[in-house]
Amino acid sequence: MPIRVYKRTSAGRRNSSVNLHAEVTKQTPEKSLLRRYSKTAGRNNQGKITAWGRGGGHKRRYRAIDWKRHLDDVPAKVVGVEYDPNRSAHLALLEYAGGERRYIIAPKGIKDGEVLLSSRQRIEPKVGNCMPLKYIPTGLNVHCLEMVPGKGGQLCRAAGMSARLTNREEKWATLVMPSGEIRQVSIECRATIGEVGNTDHQQVRLGKAGRSRHRGRKPKTRGVVRNHYDHPLGGGEGKSKGGRAPASKTGVFAKGGRTRKRKLASAKRIIRRRRSKRYGQLTL
Repeated sequence: MPIRVYKRTSAGRRNSSVNLHAEVTKQTPEKSLLRRYSKTAGRNNQGKITAWGRGGGHKRRYRAIDWKRHLDDVPAKVVGVEYDPNRSAHLALLEYAGGERRYIIAPKGIKDGEVLLSSRQRIEPKVGNCMPLKYIPTGLNVHCLEMVPGKGGQLCRAAGMSARLTNREEKWATLVMPSGEIRQVSIECRATIGEVGNTDHQQVRLGKAGRSRHRGRKPKTRGVVRNHYDHPLGGGEGKSKGGRAPASKTGVFAKGGRTRKRKLASAKRIIRRRRSKRYGQLTL
């Protein structure tokens, strides 16, 4: 049972559940791949808060991940699957034939002892193998997808995520993203076959505020209960919404507003926009 639901023995246990991480087979991280992780508490390089509600949390160390997988045509054995406190997905530790070890995002169904491969040429379309999109058979699910050839995986890296490769036309490959968006990517971009593991991550319910604080999430005051000079929704006599559309502290609309920058070069490669979960309409 990947998800364990607690009994209602206290207020903090009520409606609370934990992920048992059944896929994890290796408990201790690889020391050579650990890096220092400095927290910013939501502040930029000037010390000003740009992301509210951030701070505290348990101490972490960053795991250096091989996003590019450019060690081509060298067999890599899966040493184990590990938990990563910095992301929702699990990590798979690979040991290459030369003895070098690297982390990758653990695909769903990967087992210890399997041999994976990364190449610029056509190889076996096996779960965990990495190659350019022009060699991947259409209809397969892929993750850790590059947007620019050689830049490294940027898309579909969270737990349970994958994109479906539908077809190829000349130098462009068409993919259906998890959000419903259909976009084109260069066929020279690499991708890993399969979907990301730890699919039960979204089923976990924290149950109490303390578990959220352990993750570095602090309480945030609603805008409607602030003063009028602190937030666009603040002020008024009593409990009043003011009649205006929900917006952030800087006035950016929270529901239905534009979130994508205009005049991006990649905009012409989006065939269909993602659909809004709230209204069932295409976002702008």
